Amino acid sequence: MIQRKALDYLRKWKEAARRKPLVLRGARQVGKTTLVHEFSKEYDIFLKLNMEREQDRLVFEKYDDVNEIIREIFVINNQQIRNASTLLFIDEIQYSKRAIAMLRYFYEEANHIHVITAGSLLETIMDLRQISFPVGRVQYLAVRPCSFYEFLDGIGENFDLEVIQNRKVGVIHQRIIKHFRDYALVGGMPDAIVQFAESKDILSLTNIFVSLINSYKDDVEKYTKKDSLIKIIRAILDVGWTSAGSIINFEKFGNIPYRSREISEAFETIQKAMLLELIYPVSETRMPLMPNFRKQPKLVWLDTGIVNYSAGIYKEVFSVQDIQDVWRGRIAEHIVAQELLALSDNLLTRRVFWKRDKKGSEAEVDFVYSFDGMAIPIEVKSGHNSKLKSLHLFMEECPHNIAVRVWSQPFSIDKVQTPTGKEFDLVNLPFYYVGVLDSVLRDLNPTFTIEHTK
Repeated sequence: MIQRKALDYLRKWKEAARRKPLVLRGARQVGKTTLVHEFSKEYDIFLKLNMEREQDRLVFEKYDDVNEIIREIFVINNQQIRNASTLLFIDEIQYSKRAIAMLRYFYEEANHIHVITAGSLLETIMDLRQISFPVGRVQYLAVRPCSFYEFLDGIGENFDLEVIQNRKVGVIHQRIIKHFRDYALVGGMPDAIVQFAESKDILSLTNIFVSLINSYKDDVEKYTKKDSLIKIIRAILDVGWTSAGSIINFEKFGNIPYRSREISEAFETIQKAMLLELIYPVSETRMPLMPNFRKQPKLVWLDTGIVNYSAGIYKEVFSVQDIQDVWRGRIAEHIVAQELLALSDNLLTRRVFWKRDKKGSEAEVDFVYSFDGMAIPIEVKSGHNSKLKSLHLFMEECPHNIAVRVWSQPFSIDKVQTPTGKEFDLVNLPFYYVGVLDSVLRDLNPTFTIEHTK
C-alpha cells in the first residue's frame, strides 16, 4: 500500500469538531477506493455500500429517516450496532439521488457516523442528471495521481524520501535524480507504480496504460448525450496526448473536423472528468492572478506516465540522463505541472502560466505559483541565468525579489540582476524539491523584499 498524503487530510477530518460528509473527487484509477480502505483500518467498524448495486440503492428508497437507514446499512454489512468508531463508505454515489440528498441528514442528525463518498465521473454525471450535493453540508477532497514522494514510498525508497523531505540530499543527488527520471517515466497512477516496484521493467506497464486509456474511452457516453460531442471526445482521447505541455488552439485541434466552439466544449467536458486541465495565462505579476480565458490555454493531462505511453516517447525518456532533453523540454514541464498540482488537496486549485500582455514583446514563464500573497514565477529550464529572459522581464514588473528555476542540478541560490538593475534571488530547485516548494520559500521569506505601491 502506497502511503498517500491524503491520509493526513483524512485523519484531520476524522478529528474535526464540525466534520461533514466527505466527497472524494478524482479521475478513474487514482486510488480513491484503496485510500478509503486503508483509512478504514483506523475505525472499529467499516460499513460499505455501492450505489451501482440495486440492493444498496434500495436502502435509501425504502426509508426517509436517517436512523432507519443506518440500521439497514448495518444489516447489509452483517454488523451489530454498537457504540464504536464507525466509517461508512458510499461508493459510486452518483447513481442514487436519494443517497446524495440524505448526506444532509447524516451531517445534521447522525454525525457520529463518519461518511465518505466517491464516484467516477461525478461532475459530468451530476450535470447530465441535474443533481447536486447538499450545499454547506458536505466537503470535498481532490485525490490525484501519486506525487514523487508517494512514488518513492511505493517503490520502497523510504530512506531517500526522508532525506529529500529534510532537504539534506547532498552527495546522493544523482541517485535521487535517477529516481525522479523513473517517476517521470512511470507517472503517478498507483497500479503503474506497484507494477514497476515489482518488475523494475517499464515494458511491463503497457497493459496497465492500455487498460486506463480504454476505460477513459469506454466512459465517453457517460460524459454527454450529444453524439457529436462523443465523437470529438473520442478523437481528443486518441490524438490529444501528443499535445501535452503545449499551448493549443481549439480550431481544428488534431485535425478534428469540428468547429472551435465544439472542440472547446469537448475539452471542458473531459476536464470535468479530471483527465486533463486547460491552463490559462495571466498577465499580472502580482496577486490576485486572473486567468485570461480568451487566450489559448496550455494542455496538461492528469498523468505524465500515460502521456509517455500514448505519445510513444517511452524510449526517449528512458534513454536520457536529463529529462529536460526530452521532447523539447515538454516532459520536464509536464511532470513539474503534475507535482505542483499534487501540492494541493483543494478541488478548486488551478495552475497558471505568465504571458506578457504587450504587443511586440513576446515573453512567457512556465508557471506562476501563489505563495503568501505573492506571485512566484517558476521556469523549468537548464542553462545559464542570462537565457532566462522571460523570467527577467517578469521580475522587473513584480513587487518582490524571488524567482524559481526547476532543473536537474543540485539546490542553489543565485544573486541575479535584471537588465534594468533590479536584483533578485534565483532559487535553483532540483526536480525532487518541487514537493517541498512551500518549505523552501518559507525559509527564504525573511529575505523577501516587497515594493509597497499605492
